[in-house]
Amino acid sequence: MNFNDYQLSDEITRALDVLKYETPTEVQREVIPQVMGKRDLVVKSQTGSGKTASFGIPLCELIQWEEKLPQAIILTPTRELAVQVREDITNIGRFKRIKAMAVYGKEPFARQKEELKQKTHVVVGTPGRMIDHIDRGTLALDKVNYLIIDEADEMLNMGFIDKVEEIIKQLPLERVTMVFSATLPKDVENLCHKYMKEPVHIEIAPSEVTTKAIDHRLIEVKEEEKISLLKDVTVVENPESCIIFCRTKEHVDTVYKELEEANYSCERLHGGLLQEDRFAVMDGFKTGNFRYLIATDVAARGIDIDNVTLIINFDVPLEKESYVHRTGRTGRAGNKGKAITLAIESEAKYVRAIERYIGFTLPLMDAPSKQEVSKGMAAFEEKIGGRRVVRNNKTARINQDIMKLHFSGGKKKKFRAVDFVGTLSNIPGVTSEDIGIISIQDNLTYVDILNGKGSLVLQAMENTTIKGKKLKVSKAMK
Repeated sequence: MNFNDYQLSDEITRALDVLKYETPTEVQREVIPQVMGKRDLVVKSQTGSGKTASFGIPLCELIQWEEKLPQAIILTPTRELAVQVREDITNIGRFKRIKAMAVYGKEPFARQKEELKQKTHVVVGTPGRMIDHIDRGTLALDKVNYLIIDEADEMLNMGFIDKVEEIIKQLPLERVTMVFSATLPKDVENLCHKYMKEPVHIEIAPSEVTTKAIDHRLIEVKEEEKISLLKDVTVVENPESCIIFCRTKEHVDTVYKELEEANYSCERLHGGLLQEDRFAVMDGFKTGNFRYLIATDVAARGIDIDNVTLIINFDVPLEKESYVHRTGRTGRAGNKGKAITLAIESEAKYVRAIERYIGFTLPLMDAPSKQEVSKGMAAFEEKIGGRRVVRNNKTARINQDIMKLHFSGGKKKKFRAVDFVGTLSNIPGVTSEDIGIISIQDNLTYVDILNGKGSLVLQAMENTTIKGKKLKVSKAMK
C-alpha cells in the first residue's frame, strides 16, 4: 500500500511527499478509508503508531477550504499534545492552506479569541479552555462536522471526561465522531456508545509498537548509585538524543543539576515550569539545540521526534501504561531504538506489572564496567560538545521554502483572502499553488508564500496594489 491508493488531492499528496510519509502504518491503513467514508470510529492504538496522521490526512482532505467557521474539533488531554497535533495538521494541510489553531489554558484568552475571529478550519485544544471559548461565544460550533477525542484514556485519568461530555452535548448532531485511545476503560466505552452512531471498532495489536523496533533492558541498582550509573550508561551508549524520565519534578531537577554540572548538553521539562518555557524546551529539543532531555511523564505525550535514540527510565513508572508511553518515544518512524530502565529493589512489583502488560520479561543487563566506561569516554566527550544533527524535523522540511509576508492592511480595510490570492497569483511566475495560509487581522495580514517564491512576491509588491490600495509589504518577523 502507499498513500496514492487513497485518491488524495494533489495538495495533500504533495505535503505527504515532502514530509516523507511513504507507506501507511497499520493504524493509517485501517482508519483512513473509514474517515473518508465518514464513519464514527473507536480506535485502540498505542502511542507512536501514527494515529495523528491517520485522522489528520483524511480530515485535511475532507475540509472545505472556503468555509470560514471551524469544521473539526480535536480534544487532547495536554497542552503539549494540542500543539503537536496542530503542527501535524498544519503540515499535512500546508498546500491546501488549512488553518489549524490550538487553544489551551495558561495562555491569554484574548489572543486566542482574536485568532478565532479569522478563518479557522480545525481547532485543537484541552477540554477546559475549549469550554471557555464555547461558553463565551468565541468558538462557533455550527459548522463542526468532525469531533476527534485523542488519548481518551488519559482524559479519563486526568478527570476531564465530564468536560468532554459537556462539549459533545453542544455540537451539531450530524457529525462524525472518532475516539482514539491506547486502552479502552469502561467509562470511555460508555461515552462512545452514548454519543456515536454504530461506530466501527479498530484495534491495532500493541505488540508491534512495544517490541520490534525497541531494544528493552533493565539494570538493577541501589538508590544511592543511580546518578553515577546514569552517567556511565550515557557514556557507553553515547546516544544521538536521549530522554531521561523521572517520576517527580524534584527528581528531574536533581538529575538536571547533576548532568549540567558535568557539562552535558541538557534541558528539563516538568509541570512546574511556565508554559512558554515548556514550549521553548520542546522546540529546542526538536531542532537539536541539546542532546539530553530530563522529563516527567506529562512531557511524554507531546514529543514527536523521529530520532530519539535512547530512553532511560531513571525511575520505574508506577503506571504500566506509562512505560509504553515513555518508551514509545523511541523506535519511531521505522527507526530502531533502545529503552533502559534503572530499577531499585522496592520497585520490583511495578516492573512485574509492566512485564505482564507488555507480554514479555525485560532482559536484565549488567551495569557498564569501568573498562567499558573509560573505553567509551573519548567518543562521548567528542559528541557531548557538538550540536545534535536533526535529520528528520518534519516541520522544518515543509517550511524550508516558505516565506511569511506581512501586509499593512486587514479587515478594517475590507480585505478578504480572495483579494490576496487574486493579486498575488497574477504576478508572473506565481500561481495560486504558491500561496499558503492567509491570516487576516484587523490592521494587518500574514501570507505564507510557498515554493521559494517569497522574494519574487516581495519584489513585485513594491509596484502592485491590492483592491487599488498600496500596502507596505515586508518579510514577517515571526
